[in-house]
Amino acid sequence: FNSLGAITEKALFRVLPPFFCFFFPHCPAVSHCKIRRCSSKYLAAMENLPEVDPNRTAAYCEALHSYSICTQKTVHICRGEIAYRSVVSFIKNQIIRNNCSEEGPVSPPQLPTLAGNHHLHVCDYEKCFACKHGAPPAYQHCAVFGDPHVWTFSDEFYTCQVEGSWPLLDNNYLYVQAASNSVAEEQSADGLSATAIDKLTIIFKNMKECVDEKNYHPEIDNLPAAFTDSSVNGGERPGGSSLTIHERVPGRHVEIRATYIGTTIAVRQAGKHLSFSIQTAEEVALNFTDEQDLQLCMGGCPPSQRISRGRHCCWNGNLTAQEAHRLCKARLPVEDAYFHACVFDVMASGDVAFALATLGALEDIRSFHPDAQRLHIYHTSGVLRLCSSFLLLSAPAVSPLGLLLFLGEY
Repeated sequence: FNSLGAITEKALFRVLPPFFCFFFPHCPAVSHCKIRRCSSKYLAAMENLPEVDPNRTAAYCEALHSYSICTQKTVHICRGEIAYRSVVSFIKNQIIRNNCSEEGPVSPPQLPTLAGNHHLHVCDYEKCFACKHGAPPAYQHCAVFGDPHVWTFSDEFYTCQVEGSWPLLDNNYLYVQAASNSVAEEQSADGLSATAIDKLTIIFKNMKECVDEKNYHPEIDNLPAAFTDSSVNGGERPGGSSLTIHERVPGRHVEIRATYIGTTIAVRQAGKHLSFSIQTAEEVALNFTDEQDLQLCMGGCPPSQRISRGRHCCWNGNLTAQEAHRLCKARLPVEDAYFHACVFDVMASGDVAFALATLGALEDIRSFHPDAQRLHIYHTSGVLRLCSSFLLLSAPAVSPLGLLLFLGEY
């Protein structure tokens, strides 16, 4: 190994996880305590260190301090794990060995880059990943639309009663927040009313060599074709073109491409409500800290904000169940979660524009979802038989066989 022990540490953290999983049956607890996430971030930082650089030792010490801080955040959950104790011991020994100060600067989060083609691919996530791993990256999809419905990265579908501002995404590269308000004049007997997104805040965080921080703030009747600073790309840095904004339909559909983090975002307006869809690299989606764990795209809306099967939908009364069913069927012939979300929204609000919002969300998932077999999801729990229609709410996706078994009960 070199003077900093780089080969030793890489080998150590590629061997330790399977070693512990083989000999210790409680290995899932190690994953739960997220010590491997800290190790992954550390290895990514190590990949970015140049082999010959007079400041390499200082940079290595920064990486060690960042690694140490990350492990300290997991101490309450992980301190009983052998892997955790081994990592802490490794960090301590490396700090002593390289004469690092006890406290020092920390390195910012970085995506993995290539040693040989660093300048060529650093701002093209897909090429960088493929060159490094010999395979394309895995992608995930999330959508938030309608009253509002959330399709999470794990392919779970929820209908939520959320007013005010909620984070959809909050990781080390991207922050997205949605604000929703009531759109129906009437409420149900239990105080519910239809809500929808009327504002979005999208922040692309500063990334060295690629982009300056960029903000996008669409609102109802204001889908700008530029970021808040009037620019249409990531700025003057060498990789500025790796973040671009495109107006697909003026005032109705905007798409933002961030190739430096393998991400594409679509923002749409239908009637007086917005929708949000994203395709992003799995590695990017999962790159967040314990303090950033409230994200609707990750876990759906909190249980207290989910509309349960004990609540009713038919409080508006402007449209009959048959009219709502016929309206949605004309646009969404497959009676899946999207179709039932359409029926729910139209009946809850009396606003037929919700059908267009659902159609737009379905078009996005056809473009963004990595698995074409998962475009139509169905549910077996949280099902309402109301107003002569099944309304499928806040339940995980199941197989077609499960759906057939469920329908057999009726």
